[in-house]
Amino acid sequence: MLDIQVLQTDEVLPHMLDSFDRSQKTTKVLVNEEGRLKEKEDAFEDNWTLERKREIVQHFKRNIADGGAVIVAKQGAELIGFAIIEAELFGDESIYRELSYIHVTRSARGQKVGEQLFAKAKQVAKGLGADKLYIGAHPAAETQHFYRKMGCVLADEINEKIYKREIRDIQLEVML
Repeated sequence: MLDIQVLQTDEVLPHMLDSFDRSQKTTKVLVNEEGRLKEKEDAFEDNWTLERKREIVQHFKRNIADGGAVIVAKQGAELIGFAIIEAELFGDESIYRELSYIHVTRSARGQKVGEQLFAKAKQVAKGLGADKLYIGAHPAAETQHFYRKMGCVLADEINEKIYKREIRDIQLEVML
């Protein structure tokens, strides 16, 4: 049974992502060309080192303390997915919160875990005063398909700080 919950600071454990499998093989990406997404061939693989996973767990703690949220998906005791909503409101009218991470471990992909995490993230972000979620989304075609299915569109406003972290990412938003 899948359990989706918002973490409290004391529930964040240093090794909670150690067995999380972030690996993703990409063969096609989408590229934003003048406001239109076009598919292109591009092969690469993403993964996280143990050190990176532990850095992300430290970010969990800081983000919760700063007023953001961390949402996890568990099957029994195993953490199989997570999403992070950043603390800062931004945009011309301060209506955005960033969904900086949403990931499902490799073995649980295709089981609608990401959809449930995304729905919960929207609900939590709305409760934190946002009108829109902003996502600097991985350009992989499969990732972009997921976000389109979740109702995301190209962002009306571009957050330069988020864009510059990874210029290949597609800047998206979704209304809450």
